[in-house]
Amino acid sequence: MTEDIIKRPNWDERYRTGDYLFGTEPNDFLVETIKRVPTGELLCLADGEGRNGVYLASLGFEVTSIDASAIGIAKAQQLAERKQVDINTIVADLREFDLGAARWDCIVSIFFHMPEDMRRDMHARIERALRPGGHLVLEAYTPRQLEFKTGGPPVAEMLMTLEDLRSDFPGMEFLYAEEKEREVIEGKGHVGHAAVVQLFAKKKSAR
Repeated sequence: MTEDIIKRPNWDERYRTGDYLFGTEPNDFLVETIKRVPTGELLCLADGEGRNGVYLASLGFEVTSIDASAIGIAKAQQLAERKQVDINTIVADLREFDLGAARWDCIVSIFFHMPEDMRRDMHARIERALRPGGHLVLEAYTPRQLEFKTGGPPVAEMLMTLEDLRSDFPGMEFLYAEEKEREVIEGKGHVGHAAVVQLFAKKKSAR
């Protein structure tokens, strides 16, 4: 079942349109939170068509955007050119990609949903990949999103809770963490009232 869930949807097919599925504007929570993060080397996970990575590059971050869809990444580069910013892009399967160790000043994960086993592994690798004092900005749908059906995966296994995140990131200081309902308007892909979990965290320094 896990493999079947991971394979759906086909992101190349979803991104093979003339417009941008989730729009070209950055995520609202990211816009508000990134103001508290010093510029540096930043990794944007599952960045799709690049709306978040391009915005972060415009703020002065050295951005690397990674996604499994070559079509999405090509559109990210087109958006970067249109906005006159530079981003590094990588097409890779995040189940296998090496995030590194103490490599990034900030990692951004916006609506990056995975089955539970993959999520726990990915989040452990995120914590390892952050430098001491590095920041994580994450927003995802919670299982309650299944009631609203305004975006996100249609199965609870791919969604996450604040309790999940506290378990996944033992070496992080949670600066802001909340489950809430809010309006999410992001292109045609995320439209309407939604149930989300938001996390802004900082990796604890080694003692």
